[in-house]
Amino acid sequence: MHRRDFLRGVTGSVALGSVGVTAVGTAAAHPGPYRPLGNVPVTNAKETVPDPSGDFAYVAATGGFATVDVQVPSDPRVVFEKRNLLADRETGPLRLVQDVKVEGDRLVVAGPANPLQGDVLQGFLLYDVSDPANPQRVAFHETEFPIHNCFVRDGIVYLTGNGVETNALVMVDVTGDDPVEVGRWSLADRDGRWTDVPSGLWAIHDVWVQDGRAYLAYWDAGTYVLDVSDPANVSFVNRIKGRSLDALLSVPSENARTESIRLPGNAHYATTNDDGTLLGINQEAWEAGGEGTPGAVELWDISDVKNPKRLSTIGPPPTSDPTIGGTWTTSHNFDIVGDRLFTSWYQGGVKIHDISDPANPKELAWWRKPDETSFWTAKRATDGFFVASSMGRRSNGKGGLYTFPIEDATDKPQKDPPSLTTEADGSAAETTSEQAALAGDTTAQSESDAATGSTPGFGVPAAVAALVGAGAWRRLRK
Repeated sequence: MHRRDFLRGVTGSVALGSVGVTAVGTAAAHPGPYRPLGNVPVTNAKETVPDPSGDFAYVAATGGFATVDVQVPSDPRVVFEKRNLLADRETGPLRLVQDVKVEGDRLVVAGPANPLQGDVLQGFLLYDVSDPANPQRVAFHETEFPIHNCFVRDGIVYLTGNGVETNALVMVDVTGDDPVEVGRWSLADRDGRWTDVPSGLWAIHDVWVQDGRAYLAYWDAGTYVLDVSDPANVSFVNRIKGRSLDALLSVPSENARTESIRLPGNAHYATTNDDGTLLGINQEAWEAGGEGTPGAVELWDISDVKNPKRLSTIGPPPTSDPTIGGTWTTSHNFDIVGDRLFTSWYQGGVKIHDISDPANPKELAWWRKPDETSFWTAKRATDGFFVASSMGRRSNGKGGLYTFPIEDATDKPQKDPPSLTTEADGSAAETTSEQAALAGDTTAQSESDAATGSTPGFGVPAAVAALVGAGAWRRLRK
């Protein structure tokens, strides 16, 4: 029996001590300032995705992945964790796993996120997660390129195939017994001159697919919309923002890394709302060479995809040092569900915005703890809460998954929010290597560098709010 079903069956709406039990998974009034419902350590956590039910979240953990039971959001628990994936292979294990994606009962685990030194294993694992606490490996598809990010929709896995001669989107059919590549598409297919641009300036950073359209974050080249209804015959639909090919051809190779770090450009992630009429695009950026600012999130009306219109821009939290060696507040991964936008800003924390009027987003909730957390993503799990993964701080290998209530917190903002001051803590090591790789640095990332990340110190756990607390749950379970 699921923990949530157990609680519903045993307690209904009966109060347990001073903690009132509501319909679990629906955040009721959250007493006091806005704060997490709960958290659980996951070493070197990166991307997280909730399953379709919102009962479990899968976490890419650099050296592998984990399943977290979030049925009781105030008491998240790691119920499965596996590292050293495919260690028995000659070039294994599969290293630097920074992305996972789930569709139905299939989980995709991909890596390495960046080029690594030596002869290393590259590709994605496919798992059957019909029992989330006991994933079963279905297949492994090996690639000749690292996989920074991936997506899965309707049985097709979409891969960011950077370094495949032409920075291609690679599509693999996983509906059969063995994964089969069924198509590729690249900017260089449209104009061969792209191969003369430093590869990091037009790397595919991420991909999102909905209703037969793929949205590619092509870094400085902009966000590309493709028709992928037939993966074997992909067609171009439109480009949104981005620097022109001529402008990028004029960038000297010695300046490519600096140009890849700072604006303009830096198309990092894109996702749509439920009906595909609203597109969110963000930039991941820092100051470099004395120029530039952290990246923002933009909302675009794409009801007419041939004539997209920018509706609004949500700026990053301020930072005293916007360089890649300073305090990161640039936008990172985010989620749009209904009229809510969930965003992550590394040390700048996580936020919820009401985007029922996307031209005028309204901030509803915000939380940060920069000395302990550096948030990688924020994803809605249920109507009541969202999950957010922190890669941690101070390069000590920690990290974790947090749960947050979904509510209007404008009248109860985080009390005395910690200041975003500059700390020379080495937290930039991983992304510095990432940007070097994206910018076409000839030195691939070392395995030791790849495993290093910033880490949170899990101090006082989040207070129990209007959901069953950890102690109450344990008493019920006994």
